[in-house]
Amino acid sequence: MTLKFTRWLIMLGLIAAALTCQAETKAFQLAIKDHVFTPDRIVIPAYQKVRLIIHNQDDVAEEFDSFALNREKAIFANRRATIFIGPLAPGEYSFFGEFHPVSARGVIIVEANSDVD
Repeated sequence: MTLKFTRWLIMLGLIAAALTCQAETKAFQLAIKDHVFTPDRIVIPAYQKVRLIIHNQDDVAEEFDSFALNREKAIFANRRATIFIGPLAPGEYSFFGEFHPVSARGVIIVEANSDVD
């Protein structure tokens, strides 16, 4: 095999592995409407990487912020954003909207024996 062909095979394998991992990652939906997260409680399985898909339905930007999750993400008006979190140990991890911290609040509940699909 030539070096160029070997590199091509390795690249193809890496792409296939990345697509497989992304397809297996569970997704959870979160919306922002009237400066409130809905739902304000999400239950996810422990020790698994998951995707939060956040849809900002407001006409102004909001920022998903969580010290417990070590994440922050600006989400423009009427846009969606994806945040990967985990794997996490069982517990509760709070989050809030930085631009509306009084009303935009929520918690991610991580359960060891979650039946979440």
